[in-house]
Amino acid sequence: MPAPTTAPPTLPFGLWPSPLAASALASAQLRLSHPGFDPAGRHVWLEGRPGEGGRTVLVAGDGSGGTVDLTPPPADVRSRVNEYGGGAYTFLRGEVVYAHGAGGLWRQPPGGPAREIVAGGVWRFGDLVADEERERIIAVAERTTSAHEPETLVVAIDDRGQVTPLITGHDFFLSPTLSPDGRQLAYLAWDHPRMPWDASALSVATLDANGEVTGLRHVAGDATASAQQPSFADDGTLYFLLEKEGRWTLHRDGAQGPQPILGRVDAELGLPPWQLGMRSWALLDQRTALAAAITEGSTALVQIDLERGHATPLPIELASIAHVAAHRGHAVLLAGRAAAPAGVVALSPIESSAVQVSWLRTILPEILPRAFVSLAEPIRFATSAGDEAHGFFYPPHSPSAQAPSGTRPPLIVMSHGGPTAATSQAFNPLVQFWTTRGISVLDVNYRGSTGYGRAYRDRLLGQWGVFDVDDCVAGARALANEGRVDARRIAIRGSSAGGFTTLAALVSSDLFAAGASLYGVSDLAALASDTHKFEAHYLDGLVGPWPERSDLYRDRSPIHNADRLACPVIFFQGLDDKVVPPSQAERFVEVLREKGLPCELFTFAGEQHGFRRAETIATVIAAELDFYGRVLGFAACADADPTLT
Repeated sequence: MPAPTTAPPTLPFGLWPSPLAASALASAQLRLSHPGFDPAGRHVWLEGRPGEGGRTVLVAGDGSGGTVDLTPPPADVRSRVNEYGGGAYTFLRGEVVYAHGAGGLWRQPPGGPAREIVAGGVWRFGDLVADEERERIIAVAERTTSAHEPETLVVAIDDRGQVTPLITGHDFFLSPTLSPDGRQLAYLAWDHPRMPWDASALSVATLDANGEVTGLRHVAGDATASAQQPSFADDGTLYFLLEKEGRWTLHRDGAQGPQPILGRVDAELGLPPWQLGMRSWALLDQRTALAAAITEGSTALVQIDLERGHATPLPIELASIAHVAAHRGHAVLLAGRAAAPAGVVALSPIESSAVQVSWLRTILPEILPRAFVSLAEPIRFATSAGDEAHGFFYPPHSPSAQAPSGTRPPLIVMSHGGPTAATSQAFNPLVQFWTTRGISVLDVNYRGSTGYGRAYRDRLLGQWGVFDVDDCVAGARALANEGRVDARRIAIRGSSAGGFTTLAALVSSDLFAAGASLYGVSDLAALASDTHKFEAHYLDGLVGPWPERSDLYRDRSPIHNADRLACPVIFFQGLDDKVVPPSQAERFVEVLREKGLPCELFTFAGEQHGFRRAETIATVIAAELDFYGRVLGFAACADADPTLT
């Protein structure tokens, strides 16, 4: 006879024992990015390690399931161009060339000591490209000048450290791409007040034998159809993504202008280029490309026949794809799964009938048994202006506890950053941290999010602080009205732009019982006048022209509406943040304390925009849990953190 089953103990929502401790989650979790190949065809990727002070290491697979560090301490392989960086490494004559987190450019021979090519201070570099024939690096560079903003340009750097400007004349550049014969250099450019997903233009420069620019040609892209991610095939054909008919799809450069590869498709093949070096597609060979296709927030990996013009989904279940690289028919991706941690995955070979999948590295070990995983439920809900918004709902889930009959779980609403970004169905350790404890989560893709086409993304233009807030409120109300969550115990959290949405929701709605802002925006006017170059005019489109519409900036700034706040708020802020300066959080807390409203502020020296150190991450997670427990009524203090041992 089968053994009798024992019902799990009955415990209040929020007090369920969880396998995920805050300290373990912080120390074990890696930041993986920018996978690719070295000259020998080995898989490589960047690995940010909270346990090593947050430094980023270039890692290679050793072919037998292990890894080897290509950049030993104290190397920190990280670009800070546009503050968000990207494209921080390449290979030249078999050696690693990388941008250092402190600035400058370094070169690392295999097994030998690294040497500095260009000192930090004046220069920052990203989007590194090897020009093997001329033994130099081509890169996007920022040069500090006496002007208010740094100068951005495309440069060449030789081995002596000589920096030579190649392309100038625009506010921003992206994706320098060299043709196989070294005679053409494709690149993207755009100017204030636009952002790259609004109006990036693709051009090609002709290079002479010495690598000097002798001519320029515009290929595609304008304010109605932004271009991104150029790539040359071996025969010199230039392929790229172009936002025709409201979605980024694959095109080639033809005699009559841009030629679409595919017919009308509903999938989005591009991503908003917040970082340099982002790739959502890659050429496998002369006839085939591989791409991440996003449809209504769901991701699939497709193989594109460049000659016949059709896309075939590959039989691989992935919940998100953040980066795609290819080399001689092999591919490596940064991808997420629904029930297991995201990571670097290799595909070899790529064929319609068989794909070999190997997970090379994951952001953390599979420390959460599958039985504890709460899977995302895609939801749609009505919101303001007769629109519909999207999100992913994660109900509480655990085999170790059940809730008392008739009770409903608290809810945490998550508002993603960007705001031109998106959330996905991929396994998120932080979401599972909450759901395994009996707390439900709604991750909102409010109007303005990517992955639903340009029309949906553009709905937020002029409406930031309105539509995103409406959508977070509407999604939470819909779940409460359906009886899936406790309407009296709803919190909202967000980081950066998501922190602004969080604070704006708290001062404009009485729905929420608590809020958490991680390096969030509280004063739009201060952000417009005191942020970095990349986003200096971002708010012109999201809110209105500054300072002409200063009235909107004041009306929508949470700090000027703090008297409407009626619930506790907790703030987390890095003191070295250049994107959202610490003054944003500090001033808001001062206002709240003057009014006698409950609030808490945690600041972290050495942390920038986004937390990198294990001790910081653990402190934030534990403090946030303690805060929710005290406010929402399921724990008295941090000592009550229910974690399985």
